[in-house]
Amino acid sequence: MIQAGTIPGLILLYGQESYFIEEGLRAVRNAVVLPQDADFNLTIFYGRDFKANQIVEQARTFPVFAERRLVIIKNLHEASADQLDGLLAYIEDPVPETVLLLTAEKIDARRKIYQLLKKIGTVIEFKKIYDNQLPSFVRELAKSANITLTGGALKLFCKRVGTSLVEVQGELEKLVGYLGERDLADESDVSAIVSDTRIESVFDLTDALGQGDSSTALQLLDRLLAEGQAPLMVLAMMTRHFRQMWKIRELIAQKVPQKEMPRRVGVSPYFLKGLMQQAGRFENKHYRQVFCQFLATDLALKSSGGEPRMHLEQLVLEIAGLGKK
Repeated sequence: MIQAGTIPGLILLYGQESYFIEEGLRAVRNAVVLPQDADFNLTIFYGRDFKANQIVEQARTFPVFAERRLVIIKNLHEASADQLDGLLAYIEDPVPETVLLLTAEKIDARRKIYQLLKKIGTVIEFKKIYDNQLPSFVRELAKSANITLTGGALKLFCKRVGTSLVEVQGELEKLVGYLGERDLADESDVSAIVSDTRIESVFDLTDALGQGDSSTALQLLDRLLAEGQAPLMVLAMMTRHFRQMWKIRELIAQKVPQKEMPRRVGVSPYFLKGLMQQAGRFENKHYRQVFCQFLATDLALKSSGGEPRMHLEQLVLEIAGLGKK
């Protein structure tokens, strides 16, 4: 879209990955409006409080000493039905001299405005990246910042930061500042500067469970709950971890080549070895038991009675007691 040199007059960027949305917005803005013309030819509205007639008025205003003007509406998912309906007439008959750029976290594809945008304009969805895509993304981002991460540093960085690309960018900027004149980061650099987030603690918890280490798992669970982590999120991460382990065990039994496993399971190759070791601790009957326990705990957490901590602690002890010692 940008590379071709032709910017559509109607653009919707949406999805769960705000990093890509902001990058797309910035690219369109730089292509349409020169910095010195922004005061005259750029207007930004927000979904929660815009008035449709004001947007239409801005969109139908001719650009000042420029070929096109840019009107942006951020967070369109926060707009009311009346606000959205107020834009329909313009979207059906847009002005060639204006680029109307909309951003949203999510959309209701049944609404007429989104159907029109898809038919008349350009609609791009940005999904969150998978765990196995993260290392290559971090490598490329680091390369653009003129630094390199060792294998161990990359693995630790991905583990600590998770797949939120906004956090990835922020933590990488901190790492670049910490390195100063150096251009190679090792594990000690990442350990010193990259935040020890709650996501890391969740991964540590699932690893402890996979290894049958009930003591460490209970300590990490206590820490997560004390920091305000949602019990259902903790349960979802446990479930995800054991689903990956079970799939790995099945692939091993099918004699699938190890190099194929990360893609088939949806994990980074950096974490495969640890998952394979943990997967071997449990037999198929154990996995069936574990998922029955996950279901029972999910129902208990969603009911009105009971204490979430108690249910999760009981789950940890039951899982840690299974598998090979």
